[in-house]
Amino acid sequence: MNSSTVIRVNGESPYDVVIGRALISEVATGLGVTVAKVLIVHPVALTASAELLRELLIAEGYEPILAGVPDSEDAKRVEVAAFCWTIMGQADFTRSDAVIGFGGGSTTDLAGFVAATWLRGVKLVQVPTTLLGMVDAAIGGKTGINTAEGKNLVGVFHAPAKVIVDLDTLLSLAKNEILAGFGEVVKYGFIADPRILELIEADVTVATNPSSAVFQEIIERSVAIKARVVSEDFKESGLREILNYGHTLGHAIEHAERYKWRHGAAISIGMVFVAELARLAGRLGDDVVDRHRSILKLIGLPVSYPAEKWTQLVETMQRDKKSRAGTLRFVVLDDLAKPTIMSAPTPEMLFAAFQEIVEA
Repeated sequence: MNSSTVIRVNGESPYDVVIGRALISEVATGLGVTVAKVLIVHPVALTASAELLRELLIAEGYEPILAGVPDSEDAKRVEVAAFCWTIMGQADFTRSDAVIGFGGGSTTDLAGFVAATWLRGVKLVQVPTTLLGMVDAAIGGKTGINTAEGKNLVGVFHAPAKVIVDLDTLLSLAKNEILAGFGEVVKYGFIADPRILELIEADVTVATNPSSAVFQEIIERSVAIKARVVSEDFKESGLREILNYGHTLGHAIEHAERYKWRHGAAISIGMVFVAELARLAGRLGDDVVDRHRSILKLIGLPVSYPAEKWTQLVETMQRDKKSRAGTLRFVVLDDLAKPTIMSAPTPEMLFAAFQEIVEA
């Protein structure tokens, strides 16, 4: 077994993110000795793997119950959360019991929300099985579900007790699932760690191969950034906003596409948009803007979007949780690894930036 890396997330409720291979046995260490019942929230597509996890926990003396939920964003609905609450209620879950999020980012978002709201909060262990979940959703304690009006509008902050990042769970994923997750990875490169960008540009095939050492380094670098930021700003009152780079337009695109797009693809377009916005404002040089397009294209992520959806996108962005009293706010770059906030850009500037990403 390869050696694992432990990254500490500090704050009011500190916890470890363990990164490595063949780590499924680590899940029990996150639960601890006081837990009895465990709800394993997992997508139906991972039922076989969830059953193996259940058997492992039974052998450790726990009472695990499986809760199969829809895949992707379809899981993040109040009806699905209510389904989980029903299982917990019928099984007499108490405050000393726990929830495991076993799946992608949508599953860990849902599991976190269920854990945070049951009896005002029970222990949570996150076991992300997608790249997006590993570098973003499972870390930081953000939980949430969607409404018809937008993404993640209902949620609560609830820190996990532990996050287990087992890179071996990625080996069976389709290549396009891995590449989509690189949208968030590239984000970390632009806002904080340009070495990530260099590793991708040096050899994109090796960088995106989940069995390579370079891939593991990229994941560790990404997790380290997320851990540092959320340690300093758990409830997004300041620094944590930089993690939303590309997300304001990206979330609007996801909504416009009825969540049929992969998150990383939408965020990819969102990053090019805010890069163009920063260039129009005279804050960002052509070289950094052009690098957005080149590296995202190298990975195979989209960098443009249809012109006719602009009005719908603006309406959705106005409802985004990052807005303040209807004032749009965007994370932009003043330079590589120098993120800042642009508040209330004019409608004309927004439209001009969007024209730079319109499909030819």
